[in-house]
Amino acid sequence: MSTVVSPSCSSVVSVKAIVVHAWDVFVRLAGRVSRVTSLDYLCRKRITCGQANIPEVHDSGDQTMRIVIIGAGQVGSSIAANLTETHEVVVIDRDANRIEDLRYSLDALVLEGDGTAVGTLEEAGVEEADIIIASTDNDETNIIVCSTAEAIGGAFTIARVKNTEYLRTWQRSDRAFGVDFMVCTNLLAGESIVRTIGLPAARDVDPFANGEVQMAEFEIDESSPLAGQTVEEADQFSGLTFAAVLKDGDVEIPRGDTALQIQDHVVVIGSPESVKQFATTANPTTTTSTGEVVIIGGSEIGFHVARLLQNQGYRPRLVERDPTRARELANELSNTVVMESDATDVEFLEREHIGDASVLVTALDSDEKNLLISLLASQVGVDRTVAVVDTSEYVSLFEAVGVDIGINPRELVAEEITRFTREGGAENVAVIGSNKAEVLEIEVDTDSVLAGREIREAVSDLPAGVVFGAVTRDDEFIAPRGDTIVSPGDHVVLFSQIDVVEEVAKRAWGYINCSKIRPSQPPLTMSLR
Repeated sequence: MSTVVSPSCSSVVSVKAIVVHAWDVFVRLAGRVSRVTSLDYLCRKRITCGQANIPEVHDSGDQTMRIVIIGAGQVGSSIAANLTETHEVVVIDRDANRIEDLRYSLDALVLEGDGTAVGTLEEAGVEEADIIIASTDNDETNIIVCSTAEAIGGAFTIARVKNTEYLRTWQRSDRAFGVDFMVCTNLLAGESIVRTIGLPAARDVDPFANGEVQMAEFEIDESSPLAGQTVEEADQFSGLTFAAVLKDGDVEIPRGDTALQIQDHVVVIGSPESVKQFATTANPTTTTSTGEVVIIGGSEIGFHVARLLQNQGYRPRLVERDPTRARELANELSNTVVMESDATDVEFLEREHIGDASVLVTALDSDEKNLLISLLASQVGVDRTVAVVDTSEYVSLFEAVGVDIGINPRELVAEEITRFTREGGAENVAVIGSNKAEVLEIEVDTDSVLAGREIREAVSDLPAGVVFGAVTRDDEFIAPRGDTIVSPGDHVVLFSQIDVVEEVAKRAWGYINCSKIRPSQPPLTMSLR
């Protein structure tokens, strides 16, 4: 346990008073505002066109599938809501009240029952299903569902898990547990948090084209020199494209005369170097990425954040209250300083100079504690706070009362699974503006409308609301210009409005002639070691 220096009594009282006031504001706001973060990444196996038992696409381009979702909690109900417009959806849950609510809110068949039971799955028509999604809060239940579904049908199975040991087993064996596609919530959240830490000032960061391209979202605040400038004036980076401007929740395709106002969110796509340069220009006062990171909570998410950070050369500090868990973490994290203490203790925060940290991540199992500690950290001087938020409706509320970034792991998983079932032709996808737009990476096929054509010519065959963000060829970045010729095999990163994204994927990749959907397939970059 670390040695600490006591703060003055007056400072403790002052900070606690501010935190209590902020919590009161948060409670009053709760229930009136709903927004979720949209950071996304995933550990998965690479699946290619024509492999595995993947749902068929008819030559007509019809992609309607029968999708059975087991578990109607936050993840399952969110997936169902996103898929009912384009697919036939069946939802199964044991909770009668939850099922009753969904009957009125979803255009889907909802069934009360045990999703691990053969009879229930047969009633849901699993034998005719294209995809089975096991999204309950219990890992073992989800695995059993997939195994049972495999035994009685030929559907493509997706399992959500939290325990990384199941993911290790799945990765080492072909279709272990009868699972075709496994999403690990804790790893997904950890990776998302680490990406935002790596690019200061960014609210969202997503890699594309094997890391040769980045998409990032930045907020224009009062201190930004870009506030009041037009896009033409701000666009001083040769390897960067202004893809979108989010104004009051609306997604706007920027033009040269589009003005950047305070509180606008700017989405840019470009080479990592140009995105980093833009970050420095947009927020010059933000601490660099080499600053200290403090993690509060030795949960699985907290552990993975520390592990991933130390693998990137950081030496983070992790605070864990439980003595046994602290010792376990100290043994597993060789380049992380593990401290056994209660992070709600203001004296501890000041004695350990937590305020000197560039970033503080709260990864406790309590939304209330994550909020309070984030606010305490801000008051003692931490530059930037990132909080894990278990309840999706609370994300915007956290940010309204002072947390810089709120991340909801369940919503990350729901978005990832939704995209997996929707964008068959995309190599990688990122959601923008609470599911109002997407950035997708397409490997250009010979049947693509882009193949062998200049961008200025090819764009006429794409729906309105599409922006070319980047092109890579043989892992080399190419800044897209009107006269850039796109060749088969190139990777193109496109920004698209949500209402035309499937049409964009179909035309840009040319998968209409393929007999199988090819799921999105970024390479596995998240190490479990």
